[in-house]
Amino acid sequence: MEDLTPAMQAAATRSGWSSLMPVQAQAIPYLVEGRNMLIQARTGSGKTGAFLLPMLERLDPERHETQALILVPTRELARQVWQEAETICGEAGLRTVAVYGGVGYGDQTSALKQGAQIVVGTPGRVLDHLLKRSMSLERLSTLVFDEADRMLSMGFYPDMKEVQRYLPERALHTCMFSATFPVFVLRTALQFVKNPEFLSLSRDHVHVTTTEHIVYEAPPMGRERALVRIIEVENPASAIIFSNTKTNVHFITAVLQRFGYDADELSADLAQNDRERVLERVRKGTLRFLVATDVAARGLDIPELSHVIQYEPPEDPESYIHRAGRTGRAGAAGVALTLAGGITERLAMDRIAKRFDIDLQQRPLPSEEDVETIVAQRLTALLEARLRERDRLQAERSRRFVPLARGLAESDEELDIITMLLDDYYQQLLHAPVMQPEDAPPAAPAKKAAPPTGKPGRRRRS
Repeated sequence: MEDLTPAMQAAATRSGWSSLMPVQAQAIPYLVEGRNMLIQARTGSGKTGAFLLPMLERLDPERHETQALILVPTRELARQVWQEAETICGEAGLRTVAVYGGVGYGDQTSALKQGAQIVVGTPGRVLDHLLKRSMSLERLSTLVFDEADRMLSMGFYPDMKEVQRYLPERALHTCMFSATFPVFVLRTALQFVKNPEFLSLSRDHVHVTTTEHIVYEAPPMGRERALVRIIEVENPASAIIFSNTKTNVHFITAVLQRFGYDADELSADLAQNDRERVLERVRKGTLRFLVATDVAARGLDIPELSHVIQYEPPEDPESYIHRAGRTGRAGAAGVALTLAGGITERLAMDRIAKRFDIDLQQRPLPSEEDVETIVAQRLTALLEARLRERDRLQAERSRRFVPLARGLAESDEELDIITMLLDDYYQQLLHAPVMQPEDAPPAAPAKKAAPPTGKPGRRRRS
């Protein structure tokens, strides 16, 4: 704290901080210097303060124009970051506005026209304002991607690329925060962040290759429903789902296929022709979910695998390392998820964590309400993006259905029709393989961040 400038110290005091959190202490010196960074930090680690405090030194309250843009995946996070920005930056004369969908444009447009210096928003609504010319990025100096992995899992990549078209051609100070940096996040990062350096705060080590280990509480009965909830929330780009028995492999595959996922199985009972067909899809990277036993998956080498999901803890502790090691390869990061319920399974996971010195995160099973919320956010983003693509003739054609849409919305008896249409559209777009950046450069690891040259806050405003 004593290394911060007086303005930054005052802002930290207003926020109720008695000391800096690790992500703040380590990241702030780099961000004050204006270095482009990829920063691996989990939700709740204090990263919002890490990118807001340096703005006190780098933004000019006398210029009434957008100078900093913070892109976030959800409207809830937009409001949260906006509230913290008001606390940290408001006293310095920096005005902030949160822009997100689901509400009217009026207040957002007014704040933008009055010259809010910091804009926090979801990519879709930011793009809407850019298209309406109620927002300009011509004077932008700082660009922040918060929770980039979640932004991509929400389907925001096309919108992020569209927003990029409005960025000024001159160099920007850009940083990207993400809980993990799997290959598809790194591909994206290298499209938006020029010559980035990498800083990881996962376990006090600085390198890209790391696997996040997570245990979800799951009941012994109805575990397949728990798996579906987790997949809906995590939205893996690609995954192997391990089970200890062939019977469960058949069952899980059938459930996922019935739910609409692109899933197939590998087991000892599979005919050779079917096995070759599945393996060919695995090699080409066109199968999103492979369900298998340890024996069936032996010898498979699948690069760029974002997740490993264990339907239950392995019978042999060594198998956990072999399973989890199938993600986080080729200089990227990965996620190993395990479903565990009951005392026996929880104790088994505790023994594995202790034996192999694994930082095991415990998470509660997502509720139906959690799933409903995140699915609604994804679908809204996709529908808004689709709407922006329509030309005037298509918009005129759509107006034929306004009376029908209004009638259906007003009738509880007809609600099932709207629900069915939304579900069909969501199934079509989200249960296909997650869209990957196609024109990205190879996902080479970002270089390790060299130490900053000075103390935080010693840079003049730009």
